[in-house]
Amino acid sequence: MESEEELIAQRSPLPDSVVGRLREQLVFVAEVDKLKTVLRQSPLAADDRRENDAEHSWHLALMVSVLAEHSDEPIDVGRTIELVVVHDLIEIYAGDTPLYDDEGRESQQEREEAAADRLFGLLPDDQERRFRELWDEFEDRRTPEARFAKAIDRVQPLLLNWLTGGGTWRTPGVTADVVRERKAVIGEASTPLWTAVRALIDEGERRGWVAPGAVRPD
Repeated sequence: MESEEELIAQRSPLPDSVVGRLREQLVFVAEVDKLKTVLRQSPLAADDRRENDAEHSWHLALMVSVLAEHSDEPIDVGRTIELVVVHDLIEIYAGDTPLYDDEGRESQQEREEAAADRLFGLLPDDQERRFRELWDEFEDRRTPEARFAKAIDRVQPLLLNWLTGGGTWRTPGVTADVVRERKAVIGEASTPLWTAVRALIDEGERRGWVAPGAVRPD
């Protein structure tokens, strides 16, 4: 995690005449520009490079709007979009933890909780509480919107892996069964999406894009 003095807004401080609530909001908006520099493991389908977190968040927001009709429960699309836009902001400080990085996942919660405290603490108090509530809601999956947001967060990189002939499925130690297990949360929110995802994993396994699993799904 970066040291406390490395806020982007400190590189070119706002004029003294910009004060109060607006100043805090602009400092936060400047700081989250760092999201564009956080690289993920997922490959882009349209270019030979990895995607960054800002690209990922945009893609999730668009996918929610396009695919909301496939939620098993009625959802507020606007709130679901807020959830997917907010949930990865903490990676500015905590870094991205790939789905198949078992070692990194051991410290993920601690790192991300600390990052949320620091990042959302830049906002005015009411917005700090609201953004933290959105982030907690996504993590806890306690609402239909959060469950669908989490499902979309699992579908998007899988689709990129499919479109690039394997992508992170080729990570050492990853098998088709591991992919199925890590993606099963999709089924908690959308039966149609989970059915489609299982078909992609099954076909990826047949094509040799992911190591075979020990047990084929029902």
